Amino acid sequence: MKTLTVRLPEALVGEITAESRARRISKSDVVRERLRHGPASARRHRPKALDQIADLVGSVEGLPSDLSARAKRYLTSTGYGKKRRRR
Repeated sequence: MKTLTVRLPEALVGEITAESRARRISKSDVVRERLRHGPASARRHRPKALDQIADLVGSVEGLPSDLSARAKRYLTSTGYGKKRRRR
C-alpha cells in the first residue's frame, strides 16, 4: 500500500479522530472509508448517545404513536405542569 501525506483542517482531523475512537478503528481506516464511499457515509453512523439507548427505542407499549409530535398536548392532558394545592 502506498503512503500519501495530506494537510487537513483541524476540525476535520478532530472528526476523524473522534470517529476512529468511537468505532475503535484506525484513523487511516476512517479516511479510506470516507474516500471510498464519500462524505455522506460518515454521517450514517448513529451518534454515541443513540447507540447507548438503541435497545430501549420502541420498548414501551401503550403510548400514542404521535407522542413526540404532540408531547405538550399529552402532558397537559395528564395534569403535568399544573400547580397543586398545598396541604
